[in-house]
This record gives sequence, structure tokens and C-alpha cells, in this order.
Amino acid sequence: MITSTEQHEIAWPPKHDLFGVGVSVVDCQTACDAIMQAARRRSPAVVSAFSVHALIEATNTPDRAREAGRFAIVTPDGQPIRWALNWLGNARLARSLQGYEVMLELCRRSIAENVGIYLYGSSPQTIAALAARLREQFPGLRIVGEESPPFRPLTPEEDAAVVERINSSGAGLVFLGLGCPKQDHFAAAHLDRIQAVQLCVGAAFDFLSGNKSLAPDWMQRHGLAWVFRLYEEPGRLWKRYLVTNTQFILRCTRQWIRQRFGFRSSTHSANSIS
Repeated sequence: MITSTEQHEIAWPPKHDLFGVGVSVVDCQTACDAIMQAARRRSPAVVSAFSVHALIEATNTPDRAREAGRFAIVTPDGQPIRWALNWLGNARLARSLQGYEVMLELCRRSIAENVGIYLYGSSPQTIAALAARLREQFPGLRIVGEESPPFRPLTPEEDAAVVERINSSGAGLVFLGLGCPKQDHFAAAHLDRIQAVQLCVGAAFDFLSGNKSLAPDWMQRHGLAWVFRLYEEPGRLWKRYLVTNTQFILRCTRQWIRQRFGFRSSTHSANSIS
């Protein structure tokens, strides 16, 4: 068991307030340095990739904002979040940091540091394809568990069994692919019970398993990945993007006005997880 003193020794990156939610000012190397430090110790922590949709959902839902406040890292998943951090927080981030990027880098590092990973979420077919591709891409990777939960709430007995399986596996990294916001709820509810770093990696399971295509690099660089995803899944995503993208623009403008006239948002420490 990691003591509270040891937990606070981990150099979690700072956060900047975006609309009442702390988003980490961090690049991939810095994030993964801190994550691997915790993973080696099997220190409980949560890392979540926040897109515009996730940020606005957390802003609109007090319980989700409180959950995010307990997370060690909330990455700027997508260019619009990076732009907001740079504009409103003078973050000077050169790149956004998406869930699949963090996952790939951590898999690479975990081989050298002999840290086991656990895959939890999605469908049995996706989990199997994901595990196969990761083993092919990263020879020597220790996948100590791969599990697709039922698409319903777990019973207390099932939940306790999941925690036991994960902890008994010895995993230092638990990748969650349950979808937003379900994966964040799961991670927050198990923060004090799972002895590992839980990583809510968004659509990374689908991207890395080959189920879905990533937007071309030029679209990602220009903040147009959402356009690509909308083209791929218009029926599911049109309303989400219409609502959340509009709210995001309005909230960025409102926060800039407040800061411009003297009501500047604070920068938060990410070491306040409990």
C-alpha cells in the first residue's frame, strides 16, 4: 500500500482552470514520466483524456467536475483544448495530448520497466484485436489482464471481483475503454480500491484495435478531427458537436472577458487527489 506521503512525492503536472475544471498543462513526456513513477509503485491515481465534449459535460455536471478534480492528470485531448489553455492560461503547449498517444507511449515504456498493463472495456472482439495489435507492436509487453465487462451496471459482487482480479494481476497501468463518461465514473469510484494508475483513454481502444480510423494528421493539427469523426458517425455525433462545440466557444469567450477585466482564473495543483 502506498502511503499518502509517497503519493505526494509524485510530480504531477499543474492544472489550469477552464470553466471550473482543472486541465493539466502537460506534454506527453512529462505526463508519462509522472504516470510511470506511480505505476512502478502501483500507486492509485487516475488520468483522463478530456476532449471538448468531456470538458463541457464536466462543466455542466457538478458531480463530474468533482470527479475530475480528483484526477491526477486531465490531458488536453484535441487542439481546441490546447488552444484554450494557451489563450486563457498562457500554457504555451506545442501539442495536444490524446488518449491513444499516452497509451502507446506507456506501452513502450512499460516493457523496459517491467510494468504490467490491464485492458478493461469495450467488446470482447475489440479487446482481443487490441491485445493482439499491442503485442505485435510492442514485443515483450506484459498484458496481465484483458476484460470486456457486461453492458450493464455491475452487481456489488461482480464489482468486488473486478477489483480483486485487477489488483491480483499486479498491473501498474489499467487502461479503461468504457466510453465517456462511464470510464471516468468507474475510475473515480475505484480510485481508493484499485492499486494502479487508471487511464481513461477515450476512443483509443477503437483506434488502436483498428475498429475506427484516426483523422489525418493535417486535420488533427488544425483542430478538425471532430469534422472527420462527424463524417464517420454523423447520426451519433452531430448533436453532440453542435451543442458542445458551441458551448465551448461561448465559455472560452466569457472566461477571456472575465480575465481581461481582472477576474483571472487560478492555476491549480494536481497533487490534490485523495
